[in-house]
Amino acid sequence: MLRFSNDPERAGGYLLEAECLVSRPIGEVFAYFADALNLETLTPPLLRFKVLTPGPISMRRGLLIDYRLRLHGLPFRWRSEITQWEPERMFVDEQRRGPYRYWIHLHTFESVGDATRVVDRVRYGVPLGWLVHQPLVLPDLRKIFAYRHKALTRVFQGGATGPSVTGGPRSATGGEV
Repeated sequence: MLRFSNDPERAGGYLLEAECLVSRPIGEVFAYFADALNLETLTPPLLRFKVLTPGPISMRRGLLIDYRLRLHGLPFRWRSEITQWEPERMFVDEQRRGPYRYWIHLHTFESVGDATRVVDRVRYGVPLGWLVHQPLVLPDLRKIFAYRHKALTRVFQGGATGPSVTGGPRSATGGEV
């Protein structure tokens, strides 16, 4: 499931909601997300995304993580702060510097039998609003979250279902697949 709508909390912003069911226990899935370097494996190569913060990175509330990426060929630096951290339940990263006016990404994890439901809820705003959102940001985010789902499926060996979207991951232990 992948859905876009207006941000209910901030005029002129947007809301992205994505959901994926991974056929692995919550501890294993959360551990994968708790390794910030795995974000590189969940991001399309086209973005040339790189975590700049030296590892190992101990995830916790207040942690700042720096990244580098390219959007439409333009280089950007991105800094996120982990503003909430509840292991095996949820965490929030918020953009402190980057290409968006704001980016607040809530990640939640829920046990569903032997599987884990991974839910992303992103509230974001873009410079120039809908003029930039419709032709550039919306198609990019559709591609990024479709790639993310496929990467999770590869990482957890085909054990994921989720976002149906139109339009070399690391293992849970950090090793190459």
